Amino acid sequence: MTQPANTAARRLVDTLVMNGVDRVFCVPGESYLAVLDALADVRDRIQVIACRHEAGAANMAEAYGKLTGKPGVCMVTRGPGATHASIGVHTAHQDSTPMILFVGQIALTDRGRGAFQEVDYREVFGGLAKWATELESPERTVEVVGRAFSTALQGRMGPVVIALPEDILHEDGGPAPARPVVPAKAAPDPAFIATLQDKLSKAERPLLVLGGSGWSDEATSVLGDWAERLGLPVALSFRRKDLIANDRPNYAGDLGLGPNPKLIARVKAADLIIAVGARLGENPTLGYTLLTREGTAQTLVHSHPGAEEIGRVWPVLLGGVADNSLAALAIATIEPGRDWRDQAVEAHADYQAFIAPVSVTGAVNMSEVIRHITEVLPADAILTNGAGNFAAWLHRFHRHNARRTQLAPTSGAMGYGYPAALAAKSLRPDTDVICIAGDGDYLMTGQEIATAVQYGINVVVVIVDNGVYGTIRMHQETHYPGAERVMATDLKNPDFVKYAEAFGAFGVRCERTEEFPAAFAAARNAGRPAVVHLITSAEDIAPTRTITGLRSK
Repeated sequence: MTQPANTAARRLVDTLVMNGVDRVFCVPGESYLAVLDALADVRDRIQVIACRHEAGAANMAEAYGKLTGKPGVCMVTRGPGATHASIGVHTAHQDSTPMILFVGQIALTDRGRGAFQEVDYREVFGGLAKWATELESPERTVEVVGRAFSTALQGRMGPVVIALPEDILHEDGGPAPARPVVPAKAAPDPAFIATLQDKLSKAERPLLVLGGSGWSDEATSVLGDWAERLGLPVALSFRRKDLIANDRPNYAGDLGLGPNPKLIARVKAADLIIAVGARLGENPTLGYTLLTREGTAQTLVHSHPGAEEIGRVWPVLLGGVADNSLAALAIATIEPGRDWRDQAVEAHADYQAFIAPVSVTGAVNMSEVIRHITEVLPADAILTNGAGNFAAWLHRFHRHNARRTQLAPTSGAMGYGYPAALAAKSLRPDTDVICIAGDGDYLMTGQEIATAVQYGINVVVVIVDNGVYGTIRMHQETHYPGAERVMATDLKNPDFVKYAEAFGAFGVRCERTEEFPAAFAAARNAGRPAVVHLITSAEDIAPTRTITGLRSK
């Protein structure tokens, strides 16, 4: 059956094309077959990547949004398909990533009957998404989808969920889209910039903290040059290490889990903190203990695209609502009439000392492994990860020196890294894309290796296999120490080399630090998706921490 040219399904796809969508990540479902059929007519403009689990598809769409700054698009079927995809929506919300999730839905005529896989998506996704809605009038299809793009991109970026009742997808979809969405962006108030200039000119120990999403490459470059010229120390928020080059002489490190104690001391000593884009949430502030409300009222200048974030936790000395890039370009015009170069030198030296390799007890030293990865990869290589203690080695010891080279969930979502790597590699096939995954982390979405093989997405994943859920084990040993108290944190894993080979991918096993360079080179040169199965010791539970040491405290 050939659809008429003006169905709601076709108008939806027309709107995607109009707004420059070039990828759709999905798990197909009969509830939105009309949309899939409409996508068949634009396959030269939109590549549809069919995934093996909705969580994988949603994570790919989120990573696409994070990497490009454009809404990542995911499509799933109703009920279980939607709830499986909710993890990606949660990550997009926490990470301020533009994303649109389309969910097939039961027929409008069956709502409220408890129909097969019926879900109220406004209710389920209301707290996870910026906007959750259902397409109820087919002639408004272009309006609703256009609003989704505007909502995802404007203010604090985030996810939108649209349910698509299957019966109306075949109905008249109304007028065609007229033009693409151009998101409105707020510039900073000139009074904000003037006041900031006055405060900065009087500051003795200032610190610039950058975070959030929606940054243009120009803005990060201009602001980075400005801060470097003034010798203004710069710290980056949790999992935002690619905003400026980590080798800049004023780079002080990142705020997150397991931060540099000297950076923590620098934050506490700062008499002016200029936070642009960073929410200053739980992880960057060590569970809201790094700062005090009394202190921020005297020292914090906070600019964020979402008005709701100013004063949400921390009272401010000065607050501004503006697009991150426009705020950065305006701030970079400030001439405070002084510099802080000695402090920048000290801050960067502290950072360099912190990323020096550390000793371990086992045969694989993850700090040396990450150091090798950094040294052999080009600057534009993209590193991805999910959640777990394995990521602490990556975040501490890898240096990001190019924009859009880090894909990591501030939401702490296990299983994020591998789908994210697939999304990145599908966009940049000539770029090295490396996923660093824990053993527990990888198997949350490891079936997407089938997707990688099917579409020829030649990602390398290094699976750090220590046989435990590392983060939980570390906290378990901290609060309830002793081998007899271990519960639910040990893992029995497959042979990941055979696992990879079963899907048609390349696999190589590595058990010692000195074996890793050859194994990594073989994986990079395999010409197909590749797995490096890296056997590590659970004793080395985190950088400079051992299980024995935790038990002895």
